[in-house]
This record gives sequence, C-alpha cells and structure tokens, in this order.
Amino acid sequence: MNKRPTQRQLRVGEALRKALADIFLRIEIADPDLSGAAITVAEVRTSPDLKNATIYVLPLGGGNEDLVVAALERHKKFVRGELARRVSLRHTPELSFELDVTFSQSDAVNALLRTPAVARDIE
Repeated sequence: MNKRPTQRQLRVGEALRKALADIFLRIEIADPDLSGAAITVAEVRTSPDLKNATIYVLPLGGGNEDLVVAALERHKKFVRGELARRVSLRHTPELSFELDVTFSQSDAVNALLRTPAVARDIE
C-alpha cells in the first residue's frame, strides 16, 4: 500500500530537487556519458525517515537515457557530497537515480485518446 507523502517529505524532496538541479547546471562531472548532457530533475521522492531519496531524471532532448542514469548512479557519492553542502539536513539521504517516464506515459495516453475508436467513445 502506497502512503501519501507527508508535508515534511514533500518539503525535503523539493529542497533536494532544487539543489540537484543547481548541481547538474553548475558542476561538470567528469564522465563521457554526462558530457554535454542537460539533465532535468523532475521529482525527488524521499522515504518516510528521509534516509533514502529516489531522484527521477530525464536528459533534455531524450536519447542516451539509460547511459545518463547509469553514469549518475556511478557518481552518486560525489553528487551526495555536493548535496550535503547545499541542503542543511541532519543526514543527507542515500541517493538512487531513475529515469522519469511520466512524459512518455503522457504521450502514450494522448496518442491513445486520439485514436478514432476512443475519440468516438469520448464524444
């Protein structure tokens, strides 16, 4: 059963999201899979105890998504250290990166809604 996030989880998640966006914008991580990649941080979900955070990312322009996520996973200790400098928390959460698929899911639903059979039923 999925519980709704608390206000505290939402606040911390948003603070982490903003800090991560700043890190990805300002700091060059020495990895060929990340060179020139503009990374969007769509969402950060934290565990109830705030010890773990899942970061949903998407490289702008698509392409190489799996490589970018794998590269971020390889450099998560570095990213966590930078995050600790920017966000004041008792404990900086352990990070895991996942590809944000909400845009592709939204496109699939929109395409489905535009099919003649579904459009006929909607009207």
